[in-house]
Amino acid sequence: MSGRFREILVDLDAIRENVVRLREVVGTPHVMAVVKADAYGHGAVESAKAALAGGADWLGVADISEGLQLRAAGIEAPILAWLHDPGEDFAEAVAERIDLGLSSLPQLEAAAAARLDEPVAVQLKLETGLSRNGIPEEQWEAAFARARELERSGHIVVRGLFSHLSNASPEDDRAAVAVFTRGLERADAAGLRPELRHIAASAAALTLPEARFDLVRLGIAVYGLSPSGDGLAQRLGLRPAMTLRGRIAAVRRVPAGKGVSYDYTYRTDRETTLVLVPLGYAEGIPRHASNRAPVAIGGSTFRIAGRVAMDQFVVDVGDLDVTVGDEVVLFGDPATGVPAADDWADAAETINYEIVTRLGGRLKHSYVGGAQ
Repeated sequence: MSGRFREILVDLDAIRENVVRLREVVGTPHVMAVVKADAYGHGAVESAKAALAGGADWLGVADISEGLQLRAAGIEAPILAWLHDPGEDFAEAVAERIDLGLSSLPQLEAAAAARLDEPVAVQLKLETGLSRNGIPEEQWEAAFARARELERSGHIVVRGLFSHLSNASPEDDRAAVAVFTRGLERADAAGLRPELRHIAASAAALTLPEARFDLVRLGIAVYGLSPSGDGLAQRLGLRPAMTLRGRIAAVRRVPAGKGVSYDYTYRTDRETTLVLVPLGYAEGIPRHASNRAPVAIGGSTFRIAGRVAMDQFVVDVGDLDVTVGDEVVLFGDPATGVPAADDWADAAETINYEIVTRLGGRLKHSYVGGAQ
């Protein structure tokens, strides 16, 4: 660990191999690897390169700034950015050939106004039931007509039409797909001929074939985690790419009845050994996981003892022979005998997406595999 107390270790070969496998499963002409939010905590630039090496031919980000980071790193693959500030200036995105995901007529006009030497590539997002952003159905006719006018004038090209699913149930998602299909038909009637149609993220891409269309947007699955916490990723042969680990900073032998950490929510029931791990909620370790989340030390699994603090937590390791500097794995690939991100999600009553994405603070990234 190069002397580091706190580390996110990312296996880039796992990301590459996961994309290879996912392409086999979904079978769509195009695959987008979503690398928003620093690639779900894995590191955007490195993860993007690994996903492209695995066969992804698009990259997806939320903010334009995330796309610009990829371009600054020399990544030339097509990029779609879809969440914009109300006063967003699209000029830099247009200059860097980032497709603009647009959810309203005002955004469409702003994108057209940012035209440089070539038409601006846009993808129109349709509201199909999620009640977030997207052009509502009652505005489709006006939006499609205006988009066609702007195409004819050379200001834009509508490269794609897309939407997003709720994952509430297969029935809800099929209903949304039906609405999306209706939108595609109305766009076609207006004279739009997009090359890309996409609505499925990881969950629907893997479980709802009728939602695949021309492209699927793969997020959490790229990183080897299941989109629904049901072990699907493992059954498909995907490998978790992230290992979160630290090192023991202190070892203390204590008697029975000793209170541990804030509020003494944990007291020892025997003479035992306590170890201090310098990771806390400043790094994104969920305080909700206090007394519940597992860690691996010396080939055995233990639970956090007491409250997770800002900078540290304690583990009761019983009579295990430990020393300062020993490795502590919070989660990683369960095939190696360590806890999974899903175990932490269960402990914190949340989802694996949040567990990996919330990490930050003083954590450092290290990488293995890939073109290092």
